[in-house]
Amino acid sequence: MNTALIAAHAAAGPAPGGLLHEPQHPRQIAGQGTPDAAWQAWEGLRLMPSIAAHELVAPGQRAIIVAPHPDDEVLACGGLLQLLAAQGTRTVIIAATDGDASHPGSQRYTPAQLARLRARETEAALRALLGQDPLAATHAAPPLPRQSPSPLPQIIRARLPDGDVTGQASVLHTLLGQLLRPDDVLFTTWRQDGHPDHEACGHAAAMAARLCGARLVELPVWTWHWAEPGDRRVPWHRARRLALDAATLQRKHDAIACYTTQLEPDPTTGQPAILPPHVLARLTHPYEICFL
Repeated sequence: MNTALIAAHAAAGPAPGGLLHEPQHPRQIAGQGTPDAAWQAWEGLRLMPSIAAHELVAPGQRAIIVAPHPDDEVLACGGLLQLLAAQGTRTVIIAATDGDASHPGSQRYTPAQLARLRARETEAALRALLGQDPLAATHAAPPLPRQSPSPLPQIIRARLPDGDVTGQASVLHTLLGQLLRPDDVLFTTWRQDGHPDHEACGHAAAMAARLCGARLVELPVWTWHWAEPGDRRVPWHRARRLALDAATLQRKHDAIACYTTQLEPDPTTGQPAILPPHVLARLTHPYEICFL
């Protein structure tokens, strides 16, 4: 995940229960963001309508997930990926970038090394997520239930420039146009998520879905950082809550632990971990949120 700063504006509908809040700051990814405790204390999360995996992706449909950077596929929807595998859904992950710009100026990792390492991290994370790598699980979460062994999601690497998906969004749009079918369900980061690559992926996916008739589901990731409970800029009226049981959440934790390059500080630049505990805390609850 690349943590470039971004400020933008978006219109949104009412929050659950009318719990609205006028923000006092721009949409920026800076500092530590909104504390997780503030989100957990917000009644709007409890009032949010629930949704099940089979309501998002019906039997026989295919799930296409656009991940701006290696790790977004797990941070945004690691629980959903498990539930889809359990119901036998065929899943394809579009890795928009290789994440090779996550450590600018580093003497520890070159961009070429990051591209290779982060691809391996994603593969290890998916094995841990779907219970196919016994070495990855540290807390012995039970195997993922399913009728028969399910293959790992197919990964298609678009190799767009990390930090400049906007400049190559037409390439992603063309790729999606070639891949998508009308009965697919396309998952991507929210078009107003606050990170330029996340937003570019969202816009390209929305256009491709509209043109072919596929269903679009958007996923907030950095929204939890810059937004506040009841924030009017967030489309809470579209939000649905997907419940995760304890074993599913544990496998998500195990998968996140595979992204070593993002979890450790870089002593050669003095930069802290890209995914510190306060960021992970907002993304590892017994639920995941999506916008329909």
